[in-house]
Amino acid sequence: MTAPLAGLRVVEATSFVAGPLAGMTLAQLGATVLRIDPVEGSVDGGRWPLDRVGRSLFWAGLNKGVRSVALDLRIPEGQELATALVTAPGDDAGLFVDNTIGRLYFDHDRLRARREDLVHVHIQGYADGRAAMDYAVNPRYGVPMLTRHTDLDRPTNHVLPAWDIATGLLAVSGLLAGLRRRALDGQGSRIDLALDDVAAAHVAHLGWLAEAEENGRDRPRLGNHMYGAFGVDFACADGRRVIAVAITRQQWRDLVRVTGTEKVFAALETAHEVDLDEEGARFEHRALIEAVLAPWFAARTAAEVLDAAKSTRVMVGEFRTPSEVVAAYRRGEESAVLVDVAAEGRPPMLTATSPLRWDERYLETSGARPFGSDTHWALSEILGLSDREIGSLADRKIAGSRSVPGRR
Repeated sequence: MTAPLAGLRVVEATSFVAGPLAGMTLAQLGATVLRIDPVEGSVDGGRWPLDRVGRSLFWAGLNKGVRSVALDLRIPEGQELATALVTAPGDDAGLFVDNTIGRLYFDHDRLRARREDLVHVHIQGYADGRAAMDYAVNPRYGVPMLTRHTDLDRPTNHVLPAWDIATGLLAVSGLLAGLRRRALDGQGSRIDLALDDVAAAHVAHLGWLAEAEENGRDRPRLGNHMYGAFGVDFACADGRRVIAVAITRQQWRDLVRVTGTEKVFAALETAHEVDLDEEGARFEHRALIEAVLAPWFAARTAAEVLDAAKSTRVMVGEFRTPSEVVAAYRRGEESAVLVDVAAEGRPPMLTATSPLRWDERYLETSGARPFGSDTHWALSEILGLSDREIGSLADRKIAGSRSVPGRR
């Protein structure tokens, strides 16, 4: 299948999670994405996790299919090459994503003076331009106070960079929306997207802020209990844990039926004058429900619980470590979105293709390119420089890679 974004050319000048995720997402959908980095090595080129020889698995995972261009961005000649790549002609070019701070040569007004229809997504930390990161933004909007366990006073900050991920995917949406606008009226777009705004917006979208104002208090700590419905983890006979979730009435009735607790809950409904078919009622009586169901789970292994749930609508998930996911993948038991991808200069690594399925199929994906390996191609094919001119730039250390082995 022809990749849906084949023919588009996007230039990216980003680091860490949100920006590279945006670039990789576009590349996995078929766009030609050029990542511009300093010749001395990218700032996130050595970020953990690392492989056995010290190369960044983080880099390899978030730069799949992205072309790597290395320029000396400290001098005017290198800066000019970078801006020329951003503003190069072409109906399907003039698309730029960056999260830089203080690089005046990437200032939107300067770039737009060279290409009026430029579509530019600028990722920020805060809307006023200050730097920020997911792990520091998350506490500002109350999430760690909600995720801490009931018997801990210390907040629990998340491991998953949720706001970075949301920001990266919104950057893709913004870029494609800008491209659509340009197709309609020929206008370029400046699109600013702040990580802090993304966190604030999504916490608000979920109603958490309105809830605090409406009730005059914050939501209590719930541990692993699902807020507003019934869902909690249970210990199984083999020492493993599963979570069982029943949101709809049918899911709840299936959970009661499969655990053989119909008579118990019928009696409890009468005694407490409550209808547990109602989602909110199940949340209010969550501790009682947990106590009734716990013996059934404790008498069965996790595998037996999962097998029993297959014939029902109850949502049951086993708690697993990343190592257990890898083992299941090697047994051929995991989602086909997970794939082994080889990259030049390194062995295949377990990573993923785009989760989007087109005509019921996942798109193929390629590995991360070696740092700076596409510099010659970009300067030649996009800017039209001769081999002699490119050779001169390389000799003067303006273009090419000066990265230290192991940085990537």
